[in-house]
Amino acid sequence: MFVDELRQLINKSPLDAQALINEDYIKNEYIKRLNNALTPSLKPVVNATGVIVHTNLGRSLLPEAILNYMTQIGSRYSNLEFDLSKGIRGSRYSHVEEIVCEITGAESALVVNNNASSVLLVLSALARGKEVIVSRGELVEIGGSFRIPDVMRQSGAVLREVGATNRTHFRDYEEAICDNTAMLLKVHQSNFKVIGFTKGVDIRSLRELADKNGLYLFEDLGSGSFIDFSRYGLSYEPTVQDSIKYAHVISFSGDKLLGGPQAGIIIGKKDIIDRLKRHPLNRALRIDKFTICALEAILDIYRDEEQAIRQIPTLRMITEPQEITKKRAQRLKRRLERLSIDNLKLSFGIITTIARIGGGALPAQPIPSYGIRVCLMPDSQYNAHDIEEGLRSYSTPIIVRIEDEGIILDARTVLEADIPLIVDAFNTLKKRL
Repeated sequence: MFVDELRQLINKSPLDAQALINEDYIKNEYIKRLNNALTPSLKPVVNATGVIVHTNLGRSLLPEAILNYMTQIGSRYSNLEFDLSKGIRGSRYSHVEEIVCEITGAESALVVNNNASSVLLVLSALARGKEVIVSRGELVEIGGSFRIPDVMRQSGAVLREVGATNRTHFRDYEEAICDNTAMLLKVHQSNFKVIGFTKGVDIRSLRELADKNGLYLFEDLGSGSFIDFSRYGLSYEPTVQDSIKYAHVISFSGDKLLGGPQAGIIIGKKDIIDRLKRHPLNRALRIDKFTICALEAILDIYRDEEQAIRQIPTLRMITEPQEITKKRAQRLKRRLERLSIDNLKLSFGIITTIARIGGGALPAQPIPSYGIRVCLMPDSQYNAHDIEEGLRSYSTPIIVRIEDEGIILDARTVLEADIPLIVDAFNTLKKRL
């Protein structure tokens, strides 16, 4: 490919090619491309954006102890589908089902590879060829342009929209029920908020209507949480434990507010979950040993809420007192100011910022934070985009925000181990720019 590029350049612009192409250029470019080809595409980055559950940056971080446990499981054979007490084949789901039920209060549980898969499986198994009633205001689109109507169409269920974008009444559901109705679906508006002249129907009322008409009530919680964040000064987000009191079946993600690995967790009545387990689609959506390993370990931490807040990085970042975030920003600023990078003509200042949970959770919830604002002096030959690109090109890429022609490094998502990396990235910039 490199040789083809050189040929095209020679044919297109001989003078430019003559000025550029020489033995040193070819050797250096070849070595650079070879190194890039041999470097893994997936690599660690520093998240200095202030978005805690950043979908593009891998969502939730796992505690180091769990990563060590995953190394043991991955480097040895394990009892993934082997019942040690009976000496016969077992079920991979047994490793997580009991503890999920213990924490949530559900009768039974099943885990698949993500929450979109959960929704697809539930609709396919319980409502194929039948109508599913959902509020028009809950026909959400999640990242990557995946929409509830599209998932429903793929499952074979028939979408029956009711209400308006901003207001849906109990009577809208009631009047839409017919002989072909199988399910009422409630989708949590986890990645957007409709405010103003609005109305919705609560899960308790929908359960009464579903039971009266012999229908399933399915709630797609999206992010899903075991923690009531209102106790930590944030907005109330429906917890899984609250929702399971009313819905027949619930699905939610394992790698968002839960702070675990990517997974779709389905809980509900035992007869429903048994039906899902037997469905052919379940085989295509099953989780591997690493997901089971990480999820079981994360769930074990949730047996003690205080321990969960301390040990699960996502929960720690969400609930961390602003003063602690400020001290981390100050430590980073002191390190940056000691650098000899006068040629870049940068200044560093502590500022208040607004961090976000991300991952489609609590979209209207600002999280007060602190960060570093990197400004370029008027006589600098560079701009904020030059600095951003340089940091992003570092061996461990530093991902930042650009605001008002300045670089923002939000300390809420910067780990202690990230600080020396950020400092070295700025030090490297003076040679690169």
